[in-house]
Amino acid sequence: MFNMHTPQKGSLLLSEPFMLDDNFERSVILLCEHDATDGTMGVIVNNRSSLLLSDVIPDVENPRFPLYIGGPVGVEALFFLHKVPEKIEGGVELVDGIYFGGDFEQIRFLVNDHLLQPDEIKFILGYAGWTPGQLDDEIAQNSWAVHNKFPTDLLLLQDGEDLWKQALISLGPKYAHVANFPKSPDLN
Repeated sequence: MFNMHTPQKGSLLLSEPFMLDDNFERSVILLCEHDATDGTMGVIVNNRSSLLLSDVIPDVENPRFPLYIGGPVGVEALFFLHKVPEKIEGGVELVDGIYFGGDFEQIRFLVNDHLLQPDEIKFILGYAGWTPGQLDDEIAQNSWAVHNKFPTDLLLLQDGEDLWKQALISLGPKYAHVANFPKSPDLN
């Protein structure tokens, strides 16, 4: 079995290496909500797009902040993860030292005045969602490995493929060899 843990708010989902769904190929998803009644919501943290924050928010002038595609749902919605609650009020701590959301007006000011660095925050368009029981079914089918005790600095890495590999390696020896599988089994 690919998975050995139970998902919860703040867990990572790591896609199995040969997932066929293009939306989730080699994805690392941070779960923002997980509830048996309401379902599950998370954001892909390693799918960097060619867009910048300044491309979608007209009054943001600093071009140093890439946008990530968080999933196929609500792609017009902007989310963000950060590690600077002393700079950004109102965020919810999802895991040790990593916050979800907060005061966007503060962020706009901090970004434009170069008081926020790209390694402190990650901007994400869209999200992934599952109806009640759907994620559990996918986990039972070995589509996802759940990671509950990971180095939180992984979440703000900007290299998507490296983030997926490092997250798998941090699961332990059973998973470390999976990180080196080629994207296509016929390349092996």
